[in-house]
Formats: sequence, structure tokens, C-alpha cells
Amino acid sequence: MPVFALLIISKAGSLIYHRTFPTSSSTTGSQPATGTLGLPGTTSLTTNDYLVLAGTFHGVHAITKSLTPRVPAYSASSEDSPSVNGATIKTPAFRYPNPELPVTGIESLESSFFKLTVFQTLTGTKFLLFTDPSMPNTDGLIRGIYDRYADHVCKNPFWHVDNPIRLEGWDRALSQFLFRR
Repeated sequence: MPVFALLIISKAGSLIYHRTFPTSSSTTGSQPATGTLGLPGTTSLTTNDYLVLAGTFHGVHAITKSLTPRVPAYSASSEDSPSVNGATIKTPAFRYPNPELPVTGIESLESSFFKLTVFQTLTGTKFLLFTDPSMPNTDGLIRGIYDRYADHVCKNPFWHVDNPIRLEGWDRALSQFLFRR
């Protein structure tokens, strides 16, 4: 299974769920053992490492959201444009590339060892899925995970928003969904 890990970060930036999935850990010849996130030579991450990773990603995501490029758009009417010596000076108004879509931050990050797919819900919760770079359709996979999150976590009367997720039903549904694929 090429899924390495799943992290869920609340809208405030705190880690509310993390889970790693089994990867090959055998050492053959000069090949180092595969570590926590499926990366060769990495050691197991501690809970504190996951907390730091979640907080760092939350900040980077916020920065990249504000760095979304804007395209200059010149207006066709010259009535509002200032003029100097009879010549009209066009001042650009900036707009986002597709104004119908909301501004987003990092949606995916790919390296030679892993692919990070990010899904942000309307409430600001972020799902981070670490997979093998050759794995196809990670967007569909992360939406399937979100569907199970909505059914097994959000609808649970004993779980409150932004609290850590410690629900057996969620773990079971997630395992069935990922291992069934």
C-alpha cells in the first residue's frame, strides 16, 4: 500500500489526528530501512515531531495562501483613468486568475520520495496525506477519507470540534477504506 501517513490539522493549527501506515522496513544490502513516512533512512517520528510538523505546515499554508499570484487587469473604460497632457494613463487593477475560485494555499507537494496531498475543508480543517509519488488519484483518495471523517467523526455526539480524534469507529472505517483499495 503506497499510503505512508495521514495527518489532520484543526483550523487553529493544532494536530488532532495522525496515523502512519505500515511500510516495508527490511534492510537489504546497502539499502537503508524505510522509516516512518516511507522515506529511506528516516527514523520514527515522536509525537512532539508530529506536533511541530503540524504547526509548521499550518504557518506555511497560511503564507502560501497570501502569496497567490494576481494578474493585472486593465479596464476598458477611459473615464475613470487619469490623464496627463491628454494621454490616458492606464492603472492596472489586480485580480486573481479565476475569481470564482477561493484563494487556497498549498494543495500538493511532490518529491522523489513522497507526495503530499492537502485537502482543506470549508471549516478550515486540513487533511495531509503522504503517499508514494507514483500513486494515482490522490485527490479522490483524500476526498474518500474526508467522507469517512464526516460520517464517523463529525456525526459522533461524543466528539467536539478541534478535539483530538480517538474513535475506534473512525480508525476501523479508515483502515477498511485504505486497505480495501
